[in-house]
Amino acid sequence: MTDVSVLVVDDEALIRAGFRVLLDAAPGYTCVGEAGDGATAVRQCRALRPDVVLMDIRMPIMDGLEATQHIASDESLESRVLIVTTFGEDPHVFAALRGGASGFVLKDTPPEDLLTAITVTASGESLLSPRLTTRLVRAFVRTEPRKRPVQRPELALLTEREREILLRVASGRSNTEIADDLMVSLNTVKTHVSRLLTKLRARDRVQLVVLAYESSLVTPGTWGEAQAGRARPPG
Repeated sequence: MTDVSVLVVDDEALIRAGFRVLLDAAPGYTCVGEAGDGATAVRQCRALRPDVVLMDIRMPIMDGLEATQHIASDESLESRVLIVTTFGEDPHVFAALRGGASGFVLKDTPPEDLLTAITVTASGESLLSPRLTTRLVRAFVRTEPRKRPVQRPELALLTEREREILLRVASGRSNTEIADDLMVSLNTVKTHVSRLLTKLRARDRVQLVVLAYESSLVTPGTWGEAQAGRARPPG
């Protein structure tokens, strides 16, 4: 199996060196490059095409938020961004998730957990567990000023079953729980989630949750986990 290639992005050389040592020492991983600011990270990503970008947020020239947006919006890239931050409740983390990041880890994460996070991100899965994803996005929504819902015409393309599954994804339910809710097979749920990603042009499960909240399909406190089996789309 091919090693997971990683680009390390942080404005502190010592932190970059620590990540490189960890990656180079662990079988199955390769650190293909480093960058000390967001602009360099974008250039390096386009040149090196890593599987995963370990991205710091606060950096000079271009911060990690803008760099993440550039990488996530570049259709020629398949690199996935994993945000590395000091504070789990950093509001910038929510903006990064909305901008295309596939998840985040804390800088004091144990080495073995960081490697697992990199592997999960490289596989195309959302790093965040469904309930953690929902909790984070709800916290993000509460920090944002009240705005008009984001209009997503693609939602009109969804079948009734796809909308049901999208709502359950946004509620924090795992694929297994969704399968139990709807009394269908796990493979059926996975197929529908894959179609949702394609139709809504979302990179991963995190982006589906963000979309559901921003378009007001789901709002904090009105569609909790206990309601997941009973709620219906508005309108």
